[in-house]
Amino acid sequence: MAVNVLYTAHAVSSGGRNGHTESRDGVVKADLSVPKAMGGPGKPGTTTPEDLFAAGYAACFGGAVDFLAGKLGLKPKSVEIEVAVGIGTDDTGFGLKADITAWVGGLEQAEAEKLIAAAHQFCPYSKATRGNIEVGLKTIVV
Repeated sequence: MAVNVLYTAHAVSSGGRNGHTESRDGVVKADLSVPKAMGGPGKPGTTTPEDLFAAGYAACFGGAVDFLAGKLGLKPKSVEIEVAVGIGTDDTGFGLKADITAWVGGLEQAEAEKLIAAAHQFCPYSKATRGNIEVGLKTIVV
């Protein structure tokens, strides 16, 4: 499927999982460290590629929810998206999984679930992961 590119982000990393990454414009900057749970040093004040992926996915998914709420004629009072990204071993070495939890205020459960399911079909991160990693989806009405 061809994509009509509207914006391209650029980032550079050095030192792998115990290094540094940043966007070319310098807005995003992060020192990286392998977590202790994975046998790394788990240096304080550092992050992981999974943290960065989770943050981007949560923001993108939230944008999809906002966009589709208007298209579907729904008016949630509040929406909060959490994406938990796990890394672990699989048959090929390492793999990822993601769990998306959406807290939606001001809608009935069925409406909220319809909105979140639609966002999962629409979100570019969800499209990119579909069929590639396990992704769980949970909707909680608050």
